[in-house]
Amino acid sequence: MLRSLRLPLLATLLAFGALTSCKKDDADGLMTIAHDDSVYMRNMHESMAIMEAMPKTQDPDNDYSSMMIMHHQVAIKNSQEELKSGKNAEMKAMAQSIIDKQQAEIAQFNAFLSGHPAHAPAVPEFNALQMMNMMQMMKAVDLRPLTGDPDFDFAQLMIDHHQAAIENSDALLKYGRENTTKALAQQIITDQKMEIKMLQDWLLANKKY
Repeated sequence: MLRSLRLPLLATLLAFGALTSCKKDDADGLMTIAHDDSVYMRNMHESMAIMEAMPKTQDPDNDYSSMMIMHHQVAIKNSQEELKSGKNAEMKAMAQSIIDKQQAEIAQFNAFLSGHPAHAPAVPEFNALQMMNMMQMMKAVDLRPLTGDPDFDFAQLMIDHHQAAIENSDALLKYGRENTTKALAQQIITDQKMEIKMLQDWLLANKKY
């Protein structure tokens, strides 16, 4: 009789231990926030809506320049938010570097557009590819588990944002006709590939899971 009472008691204790262990794992695991609570994500969704509505000239060089101005503006906006809210010195330095580089590139794109009316023939394939790249970027960021840590979330989302810029720049190298924009596209590819590696290395060193 005593033995039969001990077995259910042991089972109860083991079950309780397993439950408390699970609770500890949950508490120590990855904490997430709703995407709508992220300033970074709100900025990206607002920017995407504007880019989708932008008129297209079907000149790859002009449409690339116009799209990259808007794309850079949201990178600058999120970098300014990182400077305001972030705590990690390395990520804040990255944010300032992005602001400095991309403000200079916006000035170059604007200078190009001011002296380059759209040229024929139209190349609709470029805009189709560019929009596909932007949709893939938004899908990637929408799949990110956001933590509410401004440094961590800034790094995660900037990787996807940079990847879209690289893919759009690759598309420009394929379809573009102007040396000015092709040189800018190549510089963006080089710079942002390097920055993606730096962001990935930082995330690996500071991962939350």
